[in-house]
Amino acid sequence: MVERLANTEVNSRRISHVETCFGASGKSLLQPSRVLVGEGVLTKLCRKKPKQRQFFLFNDILVYGNIVINKKRYNKQNILHLKNVRVEQIPDSDATLMGKEGLEGGETLRNGWLIISPSKSFAVYAQTAMEKQEWMTHMTRCIEEERRKAGSHDIVSMSAPAWIPDDEAPECMRCKKTKFTTLQRRHHCRMCGYVVCHACSTKKCLIEHQSAKPLRVCDTCHENYTRNGLRPTSRLPQSRYAGRSSFPVQPQFDDDDDSSDSDNNAIK
Repeated sequence: MVERLANTEVNSRRISHVETCFGASGKSLLQPSRVLVGEGVLTKLCRKKPKQRQFFLFNDILVYGNIVINKKRYNKQNILHLKNVRVEQIPDSDATLMGKEGLEGGETLRNGWLIISPSKSFAVYAQTAMEKQEWMTHMTRCIEEERRKAGSHDIVSMSAPAWIPDDEAPECMRCKKTKFTTLQRRHHCRMCGYVVCHACSTKKCLIEHQSAKPLRVCDTCHENYTRNGLRPTSRLPQSRYAGRSSFPVQPQFDDDDDSSDSDNNAIK
């Protein structure tokens, strides 16, 4: 079906509409053979709290952004190339523990999965189990097809760590001593995703696939990387992803909508 839609007028109009919704701040999305497979609103687990984001699945890329006016205006466009993306299930038994701030009416987050890539790794949640299954089925098919076409030589297998949300870490995850307060700020290591204090994150590393500038990392990851050439393994919160095995990471993650801890402009 994707092949039949490629280069058709209907598909071109749909993609042009997405470009218009992102405005001048978005990148051009209309390319030969690119097809808009589906779209919808998903709840993305962000650094401070879960937030709704608009997602567009194309046959070769995944695009998402902040909702300014539903179906009309989006900003902060992000693009992930599917050939470098993996998806992993999040069991509902763990996801139900996430009914915290950012959700209306005391809702809990179910029907989730991880989107893992070299540039960003994060959890998203659908409204229903059927919607989740449709998203994962279409994403998996598109990923497999893109990898088949790209070949192993053109695929980046390293992945970013998913940041530990702020509310999962009342204290520094490295020294276990510093308590976070209004004055004692949290920092995220770009290698392991841990929430650490200033004293435990005094170093920076130049990290491939993320930025041309050195990024803030915790001292433990910096020492392992510079001394042994070891990249860390991302470990997700046990309360949320209990039973999941950790996945290897090539550090690169930046929460797109929490500029207070973003490396797009500066490192705090």
